[in-house]
This record gives sequence, structure tokens and C-alpha cells, in this order.
Amino acid sequence: MGNDPAPNPAPEGTSTLGRLAASPFSLWIAFLAVHILVGFLGLHSVGMPLGDVFLVYKPWAQLAAQGTSIVGIDTDWVYPIMAIVPVMLPLLLGPDNYTGAWLTMVLLFDAAAFAVLIIGRNPRRIRAAWWWLAFLALLGPIAVGRLDSVSVALAIIGLLWLTMNERVAVVVLALATWIKVWPAALIAAAMIALRSRWRILGVAAVTSLVIVIVALVFGSGMHVVSFITMQTGRGLQIEAPVSTIWMWQAALHVPGSFVYYDRELLTFQVTGDGTTTASSLMSPLLAVAVVVVVLIGVRAVRAGARVTRILPELSLALVAAFIAFNKVGSPQYVAWLAAPVLIGLVYQGRGFRTPAILVAVTAALTQVIYPFFYDAVLSVQPAIIAVLTVRNAMFFVILGWAVVALLRGAHPSDSERDALPQGVWPFRSQPVAQKV
Repeated sequence: MGNDPAPNPAPEGTSTLGRLAASPFSLWIAFLAVHILVGFLGLHSVGMPLGDVFLVYKPWAQLAAQGTSIVGIDTDWVYPIMAIVPVMLPLLLGPDNYTGAWLTMVLLFDAAAFAVLIIGRNPRRIRAAWWWLAFLALLGPIAVGRLDSVSVALAIIGLLWLTMNERVAVVVLALATWIKVWPAALIAAAMIALRSRWRILGVAAVTSLVIVIVALVFGSGMHVVSFITMQTGRGLQIEAPVSTIWMWQAALHVPGSFVYYDRELLTFQVTGDGTTTASSLMSPLLAVAVVVVVLIGVRAVRAGARVTRILPELSLALVAAFIAFNKVGSPQYVAWLAAPVLIGLVYQGRGFRTPAILVAVTAALTQVIYPFFYDAVLSVQPAIIAVLTVRNAMFFVILGWAVVALLRGAHPSDSERDALPQGVWPFRSQPVAQKV
């Protein structure tokens, strides 16, 4: 398998526009502009897209700083225990500056991922960087307004490092998983795609064990695993794909179907005839979907598919399954899709153009829904429920594309165009995973 071509920021014949797009100055100016834009929208848009930051995260941080109560240690918590770190960090600049400090923290995490992506100025990675900036702008303020923002940046770094320094990469992915659970899908994909799967499992397990031990030392007890148990009692969140059925019933004024606010979980949910049964079935259905995708990935490995054709598609399929079959459907979940798309663009270039477009469209539809027309969603107006329906259908389209790609396999001429990075900052060694 070929590696990335040597960095060549301005090859002969490249247009002025191409040279400008590859310029580090242009890239960083665009990076700052996008983050200023989405930050501004977060601060000034309708619907308080940064509401979780100053209404939920900030009080958690203040209670912990006062020694009153540390979520995940003294009480059950809906998030894994490492999420307390990004929750607490913005408080270093004082409670009055918490929201601005949060946006700065997210910018720095994203800047770290962006630097890892673009340093070396490989053409594929430059194009992937521009795609990510477009994706963030299309997704809008939710891209920087939740804990998912930190986990996505870490996941991108971990995936880019995976074939450079596997142990460090898996540690990063494991840390991301202990902030939000979804990066576990990327670890699972790596275990299937790479021959060093047992080493990956071992590093992830040891990292997780260390985190749990530290939490236990601080007196967490069983609170450290409460993020698992707290999910079981959830109802159907209004944006989850499965909830679309009852959102339409509510929009059409079917008796018994309506939207309500769960004050314990701080989410809007929908109820109606059959929602209790559907809620109880979604977790098993999600598990079945994940198992099916894993088996398809294993089949592709046994068929001889290369890591460049397994890791991106399988990561995308697993993440899409996590969203499509989840009874929780927050808008920030769309941000998860950026990580597998970026690694697909890095490995395959234009070969990953279709899912990149699908995910970008999904991001744009999500910003329409939240924050701009979220009040219309809450009041179940048919026009915005139609947009929500299309957006939710996109998750299944993305999942279907990834599954079909895994089943079909790559034509030899396609695989010849694939490339593992020769170096990803700060690592410059040869890739450790030439094939599965």
C-alpha cells in the first residue's frame, strides 16, 4: 500500500487558488473565522444554543469547586467521569467568564486537532481540513456548545495518530470515551481493522482501569458507572430517529401524543401510545445493530480488505448506528460523524466524497432544526417536523452507504489510490499498520 506523497505545498501547475487554500495562513484564518462565527451564533442566536454551558455545566463546576457535590463522585451522573475535567477547566477564568472560557477551551482542543491534521501540508489532509471547517459552519453553534466538542477533537487526534503511534492513539481514544461514550465505536473499529487488535484492547482496558481506580480513590463508589445505569430509564428524546413516529402524531394532534420536559434528565421527550415499549426495545435494537455492523466488518477483513477501506467505513457505520438506533437524539451527536469522515478523506481522498457530502447535508439540516427553529420543533409544527424527518432519515442513508461499502469491498484500482499517512505531527515514523 502506498503512503502519503511527500509534502508539496505548491506543486508545479497548482493554481493560485490552490496555493492559497494550502497556505497555513489561510487555513488558520479560516479556522479562527469559523470558530468566531459559531461562537457568536452560540451567544446571540435564539434558543440559547450555549444554554447547557452556563445553565448546566457551570453549576456542576461551581458545586465541585465549593466542595458541595462532585458529579460522578458524590452523585450519579449521566456522563462518564472524565467529563468532569472539561466541565471544570473553564472555571479557572472565574465563574463570570465561564461561557467565554468554555468557547476558548473548545477552540484550543479543535486547534490541536486541526494542527495534527494540516501540519505536513499533504493535499488530502488540506482538503479534509477545509471539509471540517465547512462542516463546523454548517452544524453551527452546537458544534462548540457541548461536551461532545471535546470528545470529537480528541477522537480526530486519536484516529490520525492510530497508524503512527498506536498506544498513544488508543489512550487518547479511551480518554475521549470516558468523556462521552461514543468514541468506543472508533476503538471497536480499530480492533477489527488492525492486526494488533489485542494490544489495542489491552491499552484501552488499562487506560480505563486507571481512570476507574482514580475515581474510586476519590470516593466515587458505584457512581463511576452510573452513566450506564442512568441511560436505561430514559424515554424517547424528541430528536431521536425512532421518535419521529410520535412527533408526527403530536403534530397531527393524535390524542395522548405530546412533547414534555424531563426535569431530571434535562431533556425534551415525546410520549404517546407505544413509546414505553419502543423505549425499552431501543437499547437491545442498538446492540443488535452494532453486532451486525461488527460482523460485516469482520467479513470485510477476512475478505482481505485493507485498513484504509475498513477503518473509515466501519467507524462511520458504527457511529451512524449509535445515532440511528439511539433513543436519545441530541443535535450535537451529528458532530461525531466528523471523525470517521476525516479519516476517510485522509486515507481515500475523493473516494470518500459521497459520505462527506451526506454528513455535511445532515449538519446543515441539524442547524436549521437547532437552534434556529427549535421552538417550532417543541411546538411540533408540521413543516419543521418534515425537516427533522429528512435529517433523521439521513442517518440511515449514511449507515446504509457505509454498510454497502463494507459489503461490496473496493475495486483494486480504488485501493491503489488509498494511502496511509507517512507522518502525522508530531510523529514522523513509518506507519505501523500497513495492512489488516
